[in-house]
Formats: sequence, structure tokens, C-alpha cells
Amino acid sequence: MIALRKLASLSPGHRRRKAATTLEALERSLRAGLPIDAAYAAALLELLAADEGLSPALRAELERDRAVLAATPEGRDAATGSVVAVLGAGAAPAIAALNRARRDLGAELDLPCADWDLLPPPGAEGRLAPDPAARRNRGGMRAYLEDLRSPFNVGAAFRSADAFGVEELLLSPFCADPLHPRALRSAMGAVGLVPWRRASLDDLGGLGTVFVLELGGADIEDFEFPERGVVILGSEELGASPEALARAEKRVSIPMHGVKGSLNAGVAFGILLHAWRRSLARA
Repeated sequence: MIALRKLASLSPGHRRRKAATTLEALERSLRAGLPIDAAYAAALLELLAADEGLSPALRAELERDRAVLAATPEGRDAATGSVVAVLGAGAAPAIAALNRARRDLGAELDLPCADWDLLPPPGAEGRLAPDPAARRNRGGMRAYLEDLRSPFNVGAAFRSADAFGVEELLLSPFCADPLHPRALRSAMGAVGLVPWRRASLDDLGGLGTVFVLELGGADIEDFEFPERGVVILGSEELGASPEALARAEKRVSIPMHGVKGSLNAGVAFGILLHAWRRSLARA
């Protein structure tokens, strides 16, 4: 970490940008289960809160976050003997304070923020990958992702599939790669948990009832979900292809009440899986 004396000697713009980077590094360490110097973090926010070039509202927010860090339970690093923030549940308020501080500072500095900048949940970077064998799935639930082009939507589909116990995901030849960095980011480890393979519509035979999530179908609240089957999720731009619609034995829809009349593909898929799993639990 940059020394606070060195940081204070930098030009205002350079100092603020360097501070934002340092706050991210501190937050990332805590999220990974690594110790940080809590006193240093609090002093960094104190330095920023005294910066008259920042807005009064931001300075007040930074002071509140400084107080949170100053009150963080402390311990001593066994290797160095330095005072550090206590890890585990005690680190949660410190993580939130660091996150708010760097986000608020970044917004005032007009630093761009995108979803691929988001950090993983606390501890995720320091944990061993979950064991796929320990995953509980609902046998018979499958989904066919037809030509989803957004890696983020593909990753979100994997995450929802893991959450609701989908047995397997089948991806069309033109579906975005689940191993794309942005898909891996939104999947949060689910790509390594949910079995998947490339497949064509012809490969859906023998997997149970084939149905499609598309406009013009039965209301999802009244739909009779199969015990064993495959739901087809069409592309973001065109929906399900004519070939997929012809292959499907049933069509289910999510009622729309807004002006747009549509949902993000990943969001719609999550709603569908929840309704399917709930239907099976009632059976």
C-alpha cells in the first residue's frame, strides 16, 4: 500500500485516483479472507474526508465510513505483529464501508463502472471451488439455450440453473461460450457445477416434454410443468426460432404488464425455473 505521507504529497487528481485504487485493493483483500491494516484504511478515509476539493456530501459520507473502519474489531497478524481487521463475520461492516467509499469516490471522479468491475462475494476469492458432486439437482429438469449471444446472459442462466437444481444445460452451436470471461463472471462458479454440452434441436428427443418460453403461451401460473422435460430459451434478439417453436409440444409465457412487454432473457429464465421447481414441489 502507498504510504499516506506519499499519498498526501501527490497532486489532488492523482491522489484521489490513487486512493480509489487503494480502497479497491483493501476491499479485495478482505473479500478474499486476507488481513488488512484497519488503522491504515481509516486514516486513508480521514485524509480523503479532509480534501476540500471533494463535495461536502462525499466528505460527510467518507467520514461516516471512516468511523465504521475505526470501530472494526482488530487483532494482530501472526506473521508481522501488525494490527489488522478481524476476518470472518466481523469484516462485513468494513467491506461495506470500503465498497461505499470507493464507489462514491469513483462516481465523483467520473470513473466508469461496469458490471465486470464488480468484486465477488466476501470470501469467494479465497475459497476452494465447490464440489460438483455435492450439488443437489432435480432430475429431469433440463434447458436448451438457443443462440443466446450475451455471455452475461449465458452466465446468469448457469447461475439460475444451479440455484434451482437443473440437471443439465444444452447450448446451441451459436450460443455464447460459457467459458467467456464475462460469462464466468456472471455465473459466479456455476459453469463448473452445472453439467452442459453443445447440442442441436435434434438432440432433445428422449429427454422428456419439450416446451418453450415464448410469448403467446399459457400463463406461467396455470402451466402444467412436466416431471421430466426440456425448456427452450430463445435468443435475446429474435426469441425462439421457428424450428424450436415447431419442436416444442407446449408454450409457456410470463404475463407482462409494462409498456415494454418483455424481460431480459436471464431474468425470464430464472422466473421460469422458480415456477417449474415450485410446481414439482406441489406435485
